[in-house]
Amino acid sequence: MAERTLGFGRRATDADDAAPATAAAVPVMSDRSVATLLPARPVRGHKGTFGKLLVIAGSLDYAGAALLVCRAAGRAGAGLVTLAVPESLQPLFAAKVVEATTMALPEDDVEEVDPEPALARILDHEHDAIVLGPGLRPGLATTELVRELLGAGDEESPSPIVLDAEALRSMATLGEWQTAATRPAVLTPHPGEFARLRAGTGVDPASDGDLAADDEARSTAARDAATSWRQVVVLKGARTVIAEPDGTVSVAPFENPALATGGTGDVLAGIIGALLAQGLKPAEAARLGVYLHGMAGEAVRERLGDAGLLAGDLPEAIPAARKRLAAVAERLRPGKRLGFAVGEPAGATD
Repeated sequence: MAERTLGFGRRATDADDAAPATAAAVPVMSDRSVATLLPARPVRGHKGTFGKLLVIAGSLDYAGAALLVCRAAGRAGAGLVTLAVPESLQPLFAAKVVEATTMALPEDDVEEVDPEPALARILDHEHDAIVLGPGLRPGLATTELVRELLGAGDEESPSPIVLDAEALRSMATLGEWQTAATRPAVLTPHPGEFARLRAGTGVDPASDGDLAADDEARSTAARDAATSWRQVVVLKGARTVIAEPDGTVSVAPFENPALATGGTGDVLAGIIGALLAQGLKPAEAARLGVYLHGMAGEAVRERLGDAGLLAGDLPEAIPAARKRLAAVAERLRPGKRLGFAVGEPAGATD
């Protein structure tokens, strides 16, 4: 029997891929390289210690998106999660979320937020990070709210934001949105959303090449976008790419067809938002969030196989993934006597 590499969903590579990355190579993340990013969990911490996340998401047609974000954020360690929804929908969502609280946003029509008073309520609510977009109702009001939140208004130190789904689609209609964006952000597009964003800022998406199957094209396009937009870009898909404004690019080792189902991106947004709320910088939160999401997907795939994973399965696997990385981080502490060797995915580099 041929030798089999360990780790479900991680691409089998030849020995040369395991060599340290050169200057021109894109480093592949590993347990070791991300374990040190885990935010501290002081034994005397309380729910305020571990961050307050505000989630602006959901509509009548896409209630599940908001619920998945909140569940994932809690499982990723956020101390407090608040779900902000149009006021006519608050009774519906309040009955569905258990650990999260809800906040009503003023409307100018049923299910449609009134951007100006909604923005005032959002900024008045105490939070450390925001997730914006999953499941929001499309429309001009949503686009205006996205534009206002990107600008950060008069905030001296605007909280970081995760932009996903409808937020990204709204941004694609705003043209040169990045020139007015002053809030630190993590954008989490799939290839289709990425293409629309590129077109909206004057780049021909066809020039980026095949963003589904060509790893080099994915890394190049994500790097160009991140440096141009001056924000962190997470280009989702097999071997997700994380690109930073300074040109740094990292790649996740996971290739998992079981994750190709609706709602898994909402879970990722919740994980990254929770890590931002816990104090990680946008690039750190993106790298660690993508890795935890991939680990959770592997755990479910190992149990269920390549098909049948539901997005709701993922949040339950996040704490175990985090626990595994915490054990790796403990073994890597200076002066710590090493025990069993830490396993690495094929192709991973530090």
